Amino acid sequence: MHVTPLVWWLTIGITTAILLFDVIVVGRRPHEPSRREVSIALSVYIGLAIAFGIGIWVVAGHQYGTEFFAGWLTEYSLSVDNLFIFLIIMTKFAVPRQYQQTALLIGIWIALVMRGIFIAVGAAAINEFSWVFYLFGLFLIYTAVKLAREGGEDEDEYEENRLIKWVETKLPATSEWHGTKAFVKINGKRLITPMFVVVVALGTTDLLFALDSIPAIYGLTDEPYIVMTANIFALMGLRQLYFLIGGLLEKLIYLSYGLAFLLGFIGVKLVLHAMHENELPFINGGEHIDWAPDIPIWLSLLVIVLTLVVTTVISLIASSRMTPEERDEATGPRGH
Repeated sequence: MHVTPLVWWLTIGITTAILLFDVIVVGRRPHEPSRREVSIALSVYIGLAIAFGIGIWVVAGHQYGTEFFAGWLTEYSLSVDNLFIFLIIMTKFAVPRQYQQTALLIGIWIALVMRGIFIAVGAAAINEFSWVFYLFGLFLIYTAVKLAREGGEDEDEYEENRLIKWVETKLPATSEWHGTKAFVKINGKRLITPMFVVVVALGTTDLLFALDSIPAIYGLTDEPYIVMTANIFALMGLRQLYFLIGGLLEKLIYLSYGLAFLLGFIGVKLVLHAMHENELPFINGGEHIDWAPDIPIWLSLLVIVLTLVVTTVISLIASSRMTPEERDEATGPRGH
C-alpha cells in the first residue's frame, strides 16, 4: 500500500482539527455530557471510521479495507476493556463529573502521541527484522494466558505506576481542584493540581495498554498507515463511550475472556506469519517454513466479529441473572 507524504499529513491535519474542535467545545464549558450528546458524537465518530474503511476498500482494494476494519474493531474492543480502569482512576482520584471529560480528552491526546511513537518504532523494527513477529506473537500469547487466568480476580484494584508515585511525592502539589487547570500559583509558588495527576495517570495507563494493542494490530496488518488510522478512530470516540456505557461495563462479565481469546488468536497468527518469513538460523536452518498455514485476513475479521458478538451476548444474558455481588465476583480485571 503506497501512502504519499501528502496523504499522511492530510490525515494528521484532519485528525488534529477534529480533536481540537473537541477540545474547544469541552474547554468552553466543562460539564458532564448528556446521553444524547455523547450518542450523537459517538455515532459521528463510528460513521467516520466506517466511511474511512470503505474509502480504503475502494481506493486501495478489499485486502487493505478488510485489514482496517479488523484492526479498528480489535483496537476498539481493547479500548472498551480499558475504560474500566479509567473508571477506577476517576473514582480513586475523586474527579468531579464535570471535569472528567476534560481529563479524558487530554489523556487521549497523550495516548495518541505515545501510540504514534510506538507504531513508528514497531514499523521500523518489522522492516529491519522479520523475527520481531515471533516476539510480538509470543508476547500476545503470554498476555492472553495471563488475562484469562486473571479473569476471576478482583477488578477494583488500581496500582499506581512509578511515574504517578514520583509525581505525587516529588512535585509540589495542592489537593484542591481548581477547575480544569493542571497548574496553579499559590503564594507565588507554582503547584500541580489533582487534574495534572489524573491526566498523567490516564495517559501512562493507556501507554501500558498499547504494549499489547500495537503488536495485536500488527498481527492483522503490516501497513503503518492502517495501524495509525485504526488507533486514531478507536481513540476518537473513547471519551463519549466512557460516559455512554459506564454502567454497561459491569455487565460485560466475560469480556476479558473474549479479549484473551482474541489476543491468543492474533498471537498464533503472528507466529505462523513469522514462520513464513523465518530468517532465524536455529529454526529450520534459516529457511522459510512453507507448511505453516497463513491465516487470511477475512478469516481474522470473521473471528474478531464473532468473538465480540458471542462474548457480549453471553455476558449480558449471564449478568442479567446475577445479583450485583455475583457480577462483581465474576467480572475480571479490566485493562491488561
